[in-house]
Amino acid sequence: MYKSRPMPFNVRSLSKNKTLAVSSSGDYIFLTSSQLRRLKYKHNSLPLKLQADLRARFFLQSENSFGTQWLLKSRQKEKSATTEHGPSLHIIVPTLQCAHSCKYCQVSRSLNDQSHLLSFENLDIACDAIFQSKNQFLTVEFQGGDPLIRFDMLEHAIRRIHLKNRVEKRKIRFVVATTLHQLTKEMCYFFKKFDVYLSTSIDGPEYLHNKNRPTPSRDAYQKTLEGINLARSVLGSHAVSALMTTTKASLLLPEEIVDEYVKLGFHDIFIRPLSYYGFAKKNQVIFAYTLEEFLRFYRKALDRILYWNQQGIELREVYASILFNKMISSYDGGYVDLQSPTGAGLATLVYNYDGYIYPSDEARMLAETGDTELRLGKIGEKLEQLLSKPIQRALIEGSLVDAMPGCKDCAYKTYCAPNPVDAYAQYGAINIHPHSTEHCKRHMLLFDELFIRLENSNDQLKDIFYNWAYPVTDVSRKCVG
Repeated sequence: MYKSRPMPFNVRSLSKNKTLAVSSSGDYIFLTSSQLRRLKYKHNSLPLKLQADLRARFFLQSENSFGTQWLLKSRQKEKSATTEHGPSLHIIVPTLQCAHSCKYCQVSRSLNDQSHLLSFENLDIACDAIFQSKNQFLTVEFQGGDPLIRFDMLEHAIRRIHLKNRVEKRKIRFVVATTLHQLTKEMCYFFKKFDVYLSTSIDGPEYLHNKNRPTPSRDAYQKTLEGINLARSVLGSHAVSALMTTTKASLLLPEEIVDEYVKLGFHDIFIRPLSYYGFAKKNQVIFAYTLEEFLRFYRKALDRILYWNQQGIELREVYASILFNKMISSYDGGYVDLQSPTGAGLATLVYNYDGYIYPSDEARMLAETGDTELRLGKIGEKLEQLLSKPIQRALIEGSLVDAMPGCKDCAYKTYCAPNPVDAYAQYGAINIHPHSTEHCKRHMLLFDELFIRLENSNDQLKDIFYNWAYPVTDVSRKCVG
């Protein structure tokens, strides 16, 4: 008979009958109150089968077993690997020009504004700088504004990176985040040659999309749809993804939004809440809703997504996939906002049109309102200099789960992390108690929701969730794995 002793774990009560327990490896189990007491104080009285299960999930360690600790450290290292190999997501912002006037947009933008442009000199420096990272897997994403308005800059940058990579021999993925309104067949042929993926926005049915994303011609939906069809015809359906932003108007239409994605032939939908950064923060009073309202909307949307899956229509909710990857998989897909230490700077760098480098997309959005506190340095500074800046060190310190009150004892600490950029955007300071931030409150609700669903699901739903848990390696923004 094996003699064993308990290993560290945290708990969270999700129902009257069972408690969720999560070990330091991230493995979880649901226990009754009696089983939990016995695990803590009389674990040898538990049934042998349950003891074996608890050992496999790093809740119990056999005495004199050095292999368990070695394996645990290996598992923990695997989950944090995405911040250890150098920045892998490099965002280049060539212009803020855009034809849309979305009220939830975080940046000031204008179609005819030529003042918010990245110089070609800085563009070249940025293209070369991404190779300072030692990471063998690099994603180069072009954002704006709408980068297609300056296709000449995209073409120049992609050709330069591709040419330099003949020597560097990295695995590079190109992504362009765009409305697709300016897309032409010639652009598509270029994108096909260089394996460029396109990421666009579809907020739902035509009337909702046009309300959320207005243009002077009032045909934003139709033009985006034309761009999707053109891109698919040349690049293939896999090369175009879409995401939506949840506004107050969206809250009444969860099923209709999901059905729109099914109608348009997408296999992924990213249910995103509003982000109150930059200029979007000024409209918060008009467009804001509570976390509880968002969660009700999310539940209904997720129910509809699962309904379509049960009808044989493959459709994945991307954020649930990211969280299930954290909860179930032993390999972390590398979503930037849930890394400890933070992915801001360590996994992501933004080369902005203003000639400066930021540790995340949200940090550069804050700069649009004049708050440049999170700015790392000028384009052209060496990577090692950027990552040694006091602000980068502060971001790291503000993201360490074992050092932050409220995090080290949280059941979800192996899946989540404080978001220092989010804390700064809300409170003007990095070292804010995580539980007071929107980031923490939202993720506690979402993890609760998904764990409850996982525990109460039948085999068909469990299979769906486990399929979703594979690391997100498509063109969803901020996934760097």
